[in-house]
Amino acid sequence: MQKIGSIGFSEKDFGAILIQYNYNLHAGDIIAGIIFHQESKGFLVDVGVSIAGYLPLDEVLLSSDNSVYDFTYLINNTREFFILAYNKERKHLLLSIKRLDYIRSWKRIKQLESEDIILDVPILSINKGGILTVLEGLQSFIPRSHLITFTNYEFMLKYLLPCKLLLVDEKNNKIILSHKLALLDLYSNLLKVGILVYGQITQIKQYGIFINIYGIPALLHISEIGSKYIENIHHIFQIGNKIKVKIIHIDMKQARLSVSRKNIN
Repeated sequence: MQKIGSIGFSEKDFGAILIQYNYNLHAGDIIAGIIFHQESKGFLVDVGVSIAGYLPLDEVLLSSDNSVYDFTYLINNTREFFILAYNKERKHLLLSIKRLDYIRSWKRIKQLESEDIILDVPILSINKGGILTVLEGLQSFIPRSHLITFTNYEFMLKYLLPCKLLLVDEKNNKIILSHKLALLDLYSNLLKVGILVYGQITQIKQYGIFINIYGIPALLHISEIGSKYIENIHHIFQIGNKIKVKIIHIDMKQARLSVSRKNIN
């Protein structure tokens, strides 16, 4: 995930210069302006004061590749800008749209986190670790452990994937999402502690059985299979079979279930 880099312009004399000309502007302020001219590496901005504004090309979009975009739509457009610094050599304000969008995106994401809602996000690319996506213009990640193992996500590149926020860390610029948590929410009426459900066996281990229930992984521990001692669990169950179980615990952090077959008729 791309981090906004350090500014290559000095802010040392910024405050003093603005005070000298009686401008109540500071680095970090938001100011309105009109982009009136495009140069090879940026734009000139009229901010309504004697000091000109300059918007570098790499301060326009949150995405890393600005070369593929046509920015002619920005000309004669009135909008807000974030003041990065004062360029003493060129005597202009260094402005940013990207920084302003970045701040506002994090504000919206924190609001979404507090609302704890399901978000439909696009699949940008898939790797061994999981899925890269974007939320409010910021690159985000869905780890493989929070995806459904049997789903072929390659065929879903044109679609939106329902997810819930798992981790929001502005300091380290990390946004982690979970598809499984969204499924738990979507199937909340069907997945409750004490409810009997059917699941398909996906793995058999010495300590228990892994089952898929509505796309959510569930563990049937060997101690929850029954009251009798089990010498070899492989003699009782087979991968692919569907079995009836009772939900005894829902782990909302790891998006998984614990189930039991005790006292099931």
